[in-house]
Amino acid sequence: MMWYQTKITKLLGIQYPILLGPMGGGFSTADLLATVSNAGGLGSFGAYTLSPEEMLRAADEIRLKTKKPYNVNLWVSDVDEQLKSYPVAEIERVKGLFKPYFDELGIPLPELPADIPSKFEKQVEALFQIRPAVFSFIFGIPSPEILKECRRLGIKTVGGATTLDEGILLESAGVDAIVAAGFEAGGHRPSFLQPAQDSLTGTFALVQQLKAKVRTPVIAAGGIVDGKGIAAALTLGADAVQLGTAFLACEESNATAVHRELLFTDATKYTVLSKSLTGRMGRMLRNRVSQEIPFSTDVLPFPLQTRLLAALKPEVFRQGKTDLVNFWSGQNAVSLKHRKAEELMRSLIEEVSELRSSDKDVDSYFEAGDMGG
Repeated sequence: MMWYQTKITKLLGIQYPILLGPMGGGFSTADLLATVSNAGGLGSFGAYTLSPEEMLRAADEIRLKTKKPYNVNLWVSDVDEQLKSYPVAEIERVKGLFKPYFDELGIPLPELPADIPSKFEKQVEALFQIRPAVFSFIFGIPSPEILKECRRLGIKTVGGATTLDEGILLESAGVDAIVAAGFEAGGHRPSFLQPAQDSLTGTFALVQQLKAKVRTPVIAAGGIVDGKGIAAALTLGADAVQLGTAFLACEESNATAVHRELLFTDATKYTVLSKSLTGRMGRMLRNRVSQEIPFSTDVLPFPLQTRLLAALKPEVFRQGKTDLVNFWSGQNAVSLKHRKAEELMRSLIEEVSELRSSDKDVDSYFEAGDMGG
């Protein structure tokens, strides 16, 4: 069997067990998704911030660019529970904490109504209309009714786990595959059983834990950016890998030019886990806010904190003070090389193929009993 023939490739109907990380928050594009899917992997689209109507329009664009399987990702919990009865006085307290940044840029603090309804149920209705090959989700598990309808429609379900307990719960819910989301990964830490700061298992440790305790196929995610990382994950038992930061750095992503360029600089040596910019823990490039507002500081719940800091962005980019913006990055961005998604996919496939070919040569050498000299 070739290295790329795994449970996941068979399950999802793809050629290579390489998945595009479903980057939400506006970073996904139809071009990036299609490039990965058309190259034999599984393209993904992070849709948690989109309205149902925006999801349908995105799906129309995707259909023009690829006929191959792809994934749509949503957040089961897209609004923190605390927002249901969040005190106005607390909103004002946190706004005051961040006021110096607004003053520095010469802009007023925004009005922040705490009444933010969840989009998830309506988004799922749109997803059923779209009928992607795969529906992946994080920050929880959809209801049994939603998972049942996915099975009826032939949509494969993939849940994200940051701990073994979360993986076991996902398997008991009947998902088709589990993403082992290691703490090395860029972006939000999608823990849902315990607080994110208490769910910091590394990718390769989590893959091995899951393979020891669940039968559901496992997808390794976090800190994997090249063929060596893919080969290592597969060797440890992963049935596929998911790459986020490596594709985020490509021109086809919707990351800003500043963000993409930073991913090829020494700034990537310093990533941090912070909740100060969005209200939920995520891994990003170290910046002023993450340093000056430590993790222990109480900030607004998600996504209210995101809305507070989003008000800074237009002026931040206009004035060039980009150390006040969160730029997501995994821990291994120092190894990034490619700026085009097609080149990245080709490199990944070729490198793993070469590594696996070398492994077979070594195995044959020892099996023949030829120790030389």
